[in-house]
Amino acid sequence: MKKTRILLVEDEPDLAQVLADYLVRDGYEASVEGNGARALERIRREPPDLLLLDLMLPDLDGLTILREVRRTSRLPIILVTARVEEIDRLLGLDLGADDYVCKPYSPREVLARVKAVLRRSSGPEPAGAGAPVTPPLVEIDAENWIARVSGQRLDLTPKELRLLQALSSRPGRVLSRAQLLDLVYKDDLDVSERAVDSHMKNLRRKLSQALPERELIRSVYGVGFAYEP
Repeated sequence: MKKTRILLVEDEPDLAQVLADYLVRDGYEASVEGNGARALERIRREPPDLLLLDLMLPDLDGLTILREVRRTSRLPIILVTARVEEIDRLLGLDLGADDYVCKPYSPREVLARVKAVLRRSSGPEPAGAGAPVTPPLVEIDAENWIARVSGQRLDLTPKELRLLQALSSRPGRVLSRAQLLDLVYKDDLDVSERAVDSHMKNLRRKLSQALPERELIRSVYGVGFAYEP
């Protein structure tokens, strides 16, 4: 069986090698490139199945590589950055990355993100003839203010339902608190980001009660939240 090929574009050799070793042990084929210009040429010549892309690179930065790749490809890309303060700006630009990882990170965390992005990018497997159709994990009927998770109805407030709708309609994408304020609280001019945290805490608790084996909403420290189906 052909292994999934992952290219790490990272100019810190020790860090790249540790992560590459973790990926290989988990069954992936991992290779490393430390130069931005060479990485872009390599991607064009032989596209990998997933790209782990550092932002700070010699010759050509990660955002330039991301823009160039996105001109012609939907290659799954996870950005890696040590500049946490710029994540909101990156999200606002909507450059097309599939996920973000902030340094310093745990290799296990990166592995989990890789698996989630690959799972989303592969899409649902086609159902065989006569196979039962699996309902979506989260179902939202915004018109009637009804939300279900795994078929179980949730008792949500309007704000909690809107938060769930905003996140679940953008699976895997990290939304900052400011973005959630714009999407969910746009008519409440005096609401602060603390309100997002309060409603999110209650929403995550209710989701956990309905589906204790899964954490559907991931908190990204200092950035925001993401729905992980």
